[in-house]
Amino acid sequence: MLRFRSLGSGSSGNATLVEASSGHRLTRLLIDCGFGLKHLETRLARTGLATSQIDAVFITHEHGDHIGCARQLALRHQIPIWMSQGTHAALDFADFGGLLQQARDGEAIDLGELQLMPFTVPHDAREPLQLTCTDGATRLGVVTDLGHATSHVLHQLAGCHALLLECNHDTEMLATSRYPPFLKQRVGGRLGHLSNQDAADIAAAVCHPALQHLVAAHLSQQNNHPDLARQAMSSALGREPEDIAVANPVQGTDWFCL
Repeated sequence: MLRFRSLGSGSSGNATLVEASSGHRLTRLLIDCGFGLKHLETRLARTGLATSQIDAVFITHEHGDHIGCARQLALRHQIPIWMSQGTHAALDFADFGGLLQQARDGEAIDLGELQLMPFTVPHDAREPLQLTCTDGATRLGVVTDLGHATSHVLHQLAGCHALLLECNHDTEMLATSRYPPFLKQRVGGRLGHLSNQDAADIAAAVCHPALQHLVAAHLSQQNNHPDLARQAMSSALGREPEDIAVANPVQGTDWFCL
């Protein structure tokens, strides 16, 4: 069985917990840990877990709301950590005490009960990767930071049974916000973040009858609203707005089981 939950998603920090189990065997993966260690411990405690119970960490890119306490967490609990070579370079080749594993586009990562497939995305980072996770029966796609969907991204997300997908901003709210022009251009650019409509177009492109869960993530607190994200997604997919979950920046989400 595969299940997942957001521990919090937004510009203040991002982390997603994924579990795969088979019989008495269990693998827990943390995708990004963009919080301080104490805050991460608090968020994990809500799920009944401690940081020491994480089996592996995957870092999508080097931005602070995703890298957070990754090095401290890995070193304290001797947890293997995956990231791209470019992400490691952006961190000035920080020493991870032999725990660092290199993730590459299109190269599967075997974590026992959980298998990962990283893939490149267009985003203003050194070598950003997003990923899909599978237990062999069902597949989850996690895409929290990208400026637009390439054919490569859509190919990787095809057939997923659940998606945690960035819905960063509403285009009109961003245009009329107090952000300076350069920041509006960055956020709305092809290497920035997805608008609600961009995300809805991706969801519609990869939607299929077995898609069980769609979670809108990484919403801007200044330039978006959960109702707007839900409406865009529900219109694109022909589903009711209440069928679309939204990851809260503080509370995250409940568990979703596949």
